[in-house]
Amino acid sequence: MRDFHFPGRSPSYATSGMAATSMPAATLTALDVLRAGGNALDAAVAAAAVLCVIEPASTGIGGDCFCLYARAGGHPVVAMNGSGRAPAAATIDWFEAQGIAALDPISAHSVTVPGAVSAWETLLAAHGTKGLDELLRPAARMAEDGFPVHSRVAHDWVGGVARLKTHGSDAFLPNGAAPVAGDIFRNPALAATLRQIGRDGARAFYEGPVAAGMVAALRARGGLHTEADFARGGTGAEFVAPITAGWHGHDVWQCPPNGSGLAVLMMLGILEGFGPAPDGPLGVVRLHRHLEAARLVFRDRDAFVADPAQIEVPVARLLDPAYLDSLRRLIRDDVAMPHLPAPGESALPPHRDTVYLCVVDRDGNACSFINSLFQGFGSGILAADSGVMLHNRGFGFRLERGHPNCIAPGKRPMHTIIPGMVTKGGVPVMPYGVMGGHFQPMGQTLFLTNHFDYGLDIQEALDLPRIFAIGGRVEAERGIPADLLAALARMGHVVAPVENPHGGGQAIWIDHARGCLVGGSDPRKDGMALGY
Repeated sequence: MRDFHFPGRSPSYATSGMAATSMPAATLTALDVLRAGGNALDAAVAAAAVLCVIEPASTGIGGDCFCLYARAGGHPVVAMNGSGRAPAAATIDWFEAQGIAALDPISAHSVTVPGAVSAWETLLAAHGTKGLDELLRPAARMAEDGFPVHSRVAHDWVGGVARLKTHGSDAFLPNGAAPVAGDIFRNPALAATLRQIGRDGARAFYEGPVAAGMVAALRARGGLHTEADFARGGTGAEFVAPITAGWHGHDVWQCPPNGSGLAVLMMLGILEGFGPAPDGPLGVVRLHRHLEAARLVFRDRDAFVADPAQIEVPVARLLDPAYLDSLRRLIRDDVAMPHLPAPGESALPPHRDTVYLCVVDRDGNACSFINSLFQGFGSGILAADSGVMLHNRGFGFRLERGHPNCIAPGKRPMHTIIPGMVTKGGVPVMPYGVMGGHFQPMGQTLFLTNHFDYGLDIQEALDLPRIFAIGGRVEAERGIPADLLAALARMGHVVAPVENPHGGGQAIWIDHARGCLVGGSDPRKDGMALGY
């Protein structure tokens, strides 16, 4: 129970359906779909489409999508990989011949064929009750009529101005600048594209004038993309077998590689062996253990996670309890590791911008859904005729011959966006997710341990200040107490403040015993959890 003397928000409670998204209009759109008879997946697609319009630095139809869908009644969890593939001409030979040793996040080479629209159509065909025509109408209407820019959206927009100017994406800079909170922004070209997709399906995005416009925008900036690459992308989304691990009497589910959900399960496996830290959720021991586990797991993620269609990813090895136990033994409570062992090894014998949303419907179906451009405004490349901003997920590739994540034709890059799902006895109990690029595995495990280990309610577990180990340093939000940061520094951590807060998140707990839904939405974003 939170202390009502201090600022904060309470969880939302409802009985018939609930949605939690990063923008109020998206949450309301999802509830409208639920109240009109749609299921959780229908509502999630409609909300995601709205977010693609009103949170344009974070997501768009020119991005990628992952989804976990848990149907009521103990059905298997369904996982969707809606990440796009590199162009057929994107060979390491070509990049080496051009003398390109590393990818630039704002170059056309960082753009893979967007997978989101293909994923939406594929998911709805298998598990939805409504069509794209109906579900995209709210988004198209907002793009046509305009929407008021919210506070966090305005903040993120300012951060993307230089990127937008680099590519002359003037449609997103009215009067030459980022809009401020309360300004009305319109994207009529995107409205027309959404309506066309609604009428003709995903092929309207991957073939014909819309695809031709995206290809032209990319090739004008040196891209290797062809209309044939986009046509193949129209059927690129695929259902995949999710990965899972038991934890605290529940099962935690993630999408498999090429996503980074594997890192969540690894971190939970390491941390579970410690049990709750004696100094509580904002104690130095708790955060130090979490940081050290993250350092070890991200080391393995960066070495092994790639497209399993082209590279063998040792998932079973990395989730082996014996291996995770060996990693746990490397962590001391009094000092940070000065050096990490090689990836896949231990002391024993070896062997950033996104939108997340979740929806639960009247029947108990639960949808965990994430859609992203990756960095702010993705590549910054706008296909002006269609209003589509193109992501930069290809920046996750390496230009390192022989590396598992080396770029290759038709290959998917290592991905950061990871929806999460918790079940108990095969029944869904919580769709959840935390945004924030590479932070997401850290964010998910902080949230889960805040709730299950330390007893914080759903909203408190999202609110708690965050910390992240990346690039050899520890990036701390301003809410982390100064004495705690000093203690971490004495242990050997290199501590630095972070300009923007770490991510954002949503979760809905399905309280089967009491017959209610409990939702939370991260104050680091503009959104809300709401039910009926």
